[in-house]
Amino acid sequence: MRGGEYGPTPPACATLRPMALLLASTSPARRTLLSSLGVPFSCEAPGVDEEVAPGTSPRDAVAHLAERKARAVATRHPDAWVLGSDQLLDLDGRALGKPPDRAAAEAQLRALSGRTHLLHTGVCLVRPGGRAETAVETARLTLYALAEEEVQAYLDTGEWEGCAGGYRVEGRGQALFSALEGDRSCVQGLPMLQVVRLLRQAGIPLLGGTRMGN
Repeated sequence: MRGGEYGPTPPACATLRPMALLLASTSPARRTLLSSLGVPFSCEAPGVDEEVAPGTSPRDAVAHLAERKARAVATRHPDAWVLGSDQLLDLDGRALGKPPDRAAAEAQLRALSGRTHLLHTGVCLVRPGGRAETAVETARLTLYALAEEEVQAYLDTGEWEGCAGGYRVEGRGQALFSALEGDRSCVQGLPMLQVVRLLRQAGIPLLGGTRMGN
């Protein structure tokens, strides 16, 4: 879902400027998605604890984590407009994050095989002064019933690394799915419909027609 060697090479992060837009992530996929707007931005790793309270739903968890990441970077750059994002897979209410190794990725793919799951992606915009607005976009995905050789062949690609659910839709992972309902950019790591809405509401110029404000 995030980043990858497939598709166009993501742009390098720009040098941070006063009143700049700052992405609280170094994910290549998120950089590529945000750059598609043509708005200058910089990026920085948030470096936060990603644990949430036990019993937190996956949807609520991504909202909390997106804001936590955005606020962590905003604290270091109080004059910037900061976007944070997070993503969790929701299988019958159970959250699946990034598998730490191949065995965990294999277990996730086996659990998802032949089933439908939700993918929640949260995004938060923190304005100069600390005001934050958060949104969550959800996509619904269904995997084919995967044969053993398909699971192993996909794991061999290495695409599972750093991806919730152990798959990435930008590359070979497309062959895993029988259906994908929702905003594809949500699945790739940054829900651009929500991002555009938050930026427009904040007065950040996207097409040259508005000016940044507080």
